[in-house]
Amino acid sequence: MSDRQGIRLELDLLDQRITTLAELGDLTGDLVATASRLAERLPMLGTAPPAEHLARRLREAAGSSGLAGEVKATEREVREFKQLLAGAKHKYQQHEDQADEDLHAKEESADAAGGREVTGRRDSPGRSS
Repeated sequence: MSDRQGIRLELDLLDQRITTLAELGDLTGDLVATASRLAERLPMLGTAPPAEHLARRLREAAGSSGLAGEVKATEREVREFKQLLAGAKHKYQQHEDQADEDLHAKEESADAAGGREVTGRRDSPGRSS
């Protein structure tokens, strides 16, 4: 928390989370490749019709509508969340920078006015505070 009202994000910690999500996305991508290779193989269960049927079902379960598809969807969601988090961090940083600029501009204008706005009221000429 900051001295002012509101919250302040720890951008270094947020950067760590973004980096972790990027690494998780890469690892998930590797898993997609492995699941896809698994889906390409036809298990050697024999030539009997039930064995061939089971082999086809196992291959389908590992394919694009099965395990490989689920892992690919997970990879996409992880990458999208990483981008969303990075975008939120960037927007936060922009707002924080703008707030700092506005605050400095207000302080400079108060200094330029000769300190006459110390309490937020202007002193009348000929009147002492």
